[in-house]
Amino acid sequence: MDKFRVPQFIDVESRILGPLTTRQFVIFLVGALFGFICYKLSDFTLFLLEGIIILVFVVLFAFVKVNTAPFHVFLLNYIKTMKSPKVRVWKKEPYTTPAKYEEKQKMSIGSTVPVKRVSSSRLSELSLIIDTGGAYEGENELEKNEK
Repeated sequence: MDKFRVPQFIDVESRILGPLTTRQFVIFLVGALFGFICYKLSDFTLFLLEGIIILVFVVLFAFVKVNTAPFHVFLLNYIKTMKSPKVRVWKKEPYTTPAKYEEKQKMSIGSTVPVKRVSSSRLSELSLIIDTGGAYEGENELEKNEK
């Protein structure tokens, strides 16, 4: 009766060669390429030293996870954190309105319509008209209708 199937375990990477995932396989290929370049460009003792360093980095990037995140994600976050400022200071600046807004305000102030003030007795009369649903027409309205 299920209409839609919800995928489960989406954070699990697919395996391609035995226990290796695609990401780990690509990391090993890049490490082997660096190892081959070091073999061709240096003598054997330097190659062994470089090979050990490359192997450590390959294993580190391929298998180590920090807080369930791959090591390269952790390393990028660490670098980003070290580059950001240590102390954050809020520099409060006075708020200034844009010039266009000020011009609009000046234009609207000059073209204002005077508001008629309504007395409290007129307000109570209007509220009575609204409350009665128009059955009570008001004293001023009755005088106008009689004329």
